[in-house]
Amino acid sequence: MVAKKSHNPADYIVPVNINGMQGRMLHLPAKRGKKKNILLIAGHHTSIERLVGVTAQLNKYGDVTSPDLPGFGGMDSFYKIGKQPTLDNLADYLAAFIRLRYKKHEHFSVIGISFGFAVVTRMLQKYPEIAARTDLVVSLVGLVHKDDFALRKRTMWELRTLTSFLQHRVPAWLMLHVALRPSLIRTTYHVFSTVNPKMRGHDREQQDKLIDFEIQLWRQNDTRTHAFTTLVMFNLDLCNERVALPVHHVAVKGDRYFDNYHVEQHMRVIYSDFELIESNMKGHVPTIIADAKDAAPFVPKRLRELLSEK
Repeated sequence: MVAKKSHNPADYIVPVNINGMQGRMLHLPAKRGKKKNILLIAGHHTSIERLVGVTAQLNKYGDVTSPDLPGFGGMDSFYKIGKQPTLDNLADYLAAFIRLRYKKHEHFSVIGISFGFAVVTRMLQKYPEIAARTDLVVSLVGLVHKDDFALRKRTMWELRTLTSFLQHRVPAWLMLHVALRPSLIRTTYHVFSTVNPKMRGHDREQQDKLIDFEIQLWRQNDTRTHAFTTLVMFNLDLCNERVALPVHHVAVKGDRYFDNYHVEQHMRVIYSDFELIESNMKGHVPTIIADAKDAAPFVPKRLRELLSEK
């Protein structure tokens, strides 16, 4: 924790070093009278700064910790230590982080966003001793199986082909230094602003702010890790092992990425029970959730009730 008198969650980001990889975590201490430990695991195209509004909302119910995962948010990737960003390696890293962050018998609630929930699920499957200390499992628009995607077959094929190429070192380097130049990213977003859900409904000034943040995300997340984990999602199947915990799944109507029916069926196979919580979010995950007010739809009433339970 950073010793600052501030109400800005970003001021509570501190460095973390695990297994030779440098990363960060955001830690918001619990307010007086709140004892719940909440662990937030972010998704695929993301950063801690992107979710400060969500962490501010969750902080109303307890102590909140949100770490980078290797290769995301500017953290060193597994490639630095000679490993690949497989789902098992990400799950192992998360388990190591939990052991360092929480005392041996300390309980916590875990919330995974999108791909982050797949990492959470694999971690709970591999480490039943950690699952036994988990008092609440929440999916925020998460997935657990490749068939959860609602994308067209052609789109899936195109993405699979591109990411198969970009998971290698040289193509990933070229992608970062040629295709992902800030000027080219900015031009692309402006050209397709009328059809991009992230850009629609915003004036030019707002679009520029959103694009600035997208540029940061594309360039600070490791390109090889992004490509490799995209392939992980396209081949995902976590339905072979059970987790002896109920899951509470926050879903968005009309999610452009995931089929909510398939998500529910697959989660029911894995978890001991399933509860659907519908959110009035307008999209899968907004580009920026800058403050607690913006993040309110991310924490629906039912989830607030669960977080308020002792």
